[in-house]
This record gives sequence, structure tokens and C-alpha cells, in this order.
Amino acid sequence: MQCCSVTQLRDKEVISTKSGGRIGFVNDVEINTREGRLCAILVYGRRPRGGLFGKEQEIRIPWEDVEVIGEDTILVRCQPPAAPPPAPKGGGLFSF
Repeated sequence: MQCCSVTQLRDKEVISTKSGGRIGFVNDVEINTREGRLCAILVYGRRPRGGLFGKEQEIRIPWEDVEVIGEDTILVRCQPPAAPPPAPKGGGLFSF
């Protein structure tokens, strides 16, 4: 069994094996402190459209969906989230 630290998981790129698409980068992990086991990895994906200061979308990937942890990449069995719809044009605070 090969071991790795939480620090080593951070900033690894996460790729979907279903679509081959990039999901994002590991930002954090979720741990069940009662059982002492890793429950999920938390990935920040794309920023929503329509703003520079929008919060990145957080994606929770259950540990059971992690297939392979490589040196730079983690392969997971899930689909990347759909891109957010484009922001509506006009009708904003400063529209005339």
C-alpha cells in the first residue's frame, strides 16, 4: 500500500475518467473523525460567469469515486459539472 499526505493531495489536478474532462484542483478533504477515514475530496472548479469576484464552484467527490492518485493528477469516476449558463445581458444595475 502506498501512502500520501493531505498536503500532497492539495493542488493535484482532478480529471473525470467518464468524460476525460478537467474538474479542477484539490483544495481540501473531508474526514470522518469518528471512524478516522477520508470521506471526500473537495475541488474548486470554474468561476461562475458574470463577475470577477464570484466564488468558485466547490465540488465534493466521494472517496469511493477516486480511482487513481498519480504524481500530478487524480482520476475520478464522476462527470465534471456543467458550465454555468451565461449571465443575462441588460437589465442590470447600470443598464440604460
